[in-house]
Amino acid sequence: MSEQKNKLDRRISVAPMMGWTDRHDRYFLRLISPNALLYTVMLTTGALVHGKKLEILEYNPEEHPVALQLGGSDPKDLAHCAMLADRYHYDEVNLNCGCPSERVQNGKFGACLMAEPQLVAECIDAMKQAVSIPVTVKTRIGIDDQDSYQFLTDFIGPIAEKGCDTFIIHARKALLDGLSPAENRTVPPLRWDIAHKLKQDFPQLTIVLNGGIKSISDIQESLKHVDGVMIGREAYQNPYFLAEVEREIFGAENVRSRHEVIEAMMPYINRCLENDVPLKDMTRHILGLFQGLPGARRWRQVLSQEAYKPAANVNVVREALKQVAHA
Repeated sequence: MSEQKNKLDRRISVAPMMGWTDRHDRYFLRLISPNALLYTVMLTTGALVHGKKLEILEYNPEEHPVALQLGGSDPKDLAHCAMLADRYHYDEVNLNCGCPSERVQNGKFGACLMAEPQLVAECIDAMKQAVSIPVTVKTRIGIDDQDSYQFLTDFIGPIAEKGCDTFIIHARKALLDGLSPAENRTVPPLRWDIAHKLKQDFPQLTIVLNGGIKSISDIQESLKHVDGVMIGREAYQNPYFLAEVEREIFGAENVRSRHEVIEAMMPYINRCLENDVPLKDMTRHILGLFQGLPGARRWRQVLSQEAYKPAANVNVVREALKQVAHA
């Protein structure tokens, strides 16, 4: 297919986080941040290639720009899934080369792919041949004792030669034996300087830094060295941080207040309830909205205690909203 120029604004994105960044969370985050690039959780080729679970590809049109992240290592299967991403009008398809869980190791994808750059290059080539939307890679800076800068550049080089021009760098190495996925997000030391050096050495590539971004100053400093930053846990645990990002990074003047975000969320919650989606599936994502403000604890308590009841409806959210001051 003809190559489409990558026009996505990659300055700010929200990381794919298993169990967290589902379609309900992305809809909520989009109400706070109209500009951030959002990512799905990682979907495996095995879940998609036989066409039995295609409903997991569905999302809300309001989520755009939204990228689909894939986990897999078979070029043919990845090409097929990339075509599905294109068919479902995702704005990007991303290959996960950074997840360290035992599940992905058993399936020969995720972070263990860093040891097989030629295979990844074949996967990327097959995906790019199949679609015109951007095909990108998210990776760590190393695995286990293979953590030299040379190892990283030997991984990126062959993939870039196949036309992949965007790399999201989770600036920690992954320890595949001995650490849990949660520990792999915190224990290996952050090396932002590695991402900075990659941009220096590969100026033609788009380099996005992921890992430990928690403040506007972190973002502003990082954007002096790389093309974009990907925010992970901070965007989930303190989602209104994205409102500050809108103002300070994108220059937005009209940012919804926290109460306005919830009021804008109400019709969506009602639609989902009408389609038999349990209230808890949506409210679990909004618990951190009032973090640090008076009444935040009571907000969380009402939602946590009431949203799980069988008859729970939007009135639970309205009652929780009464517990927090307008801010």
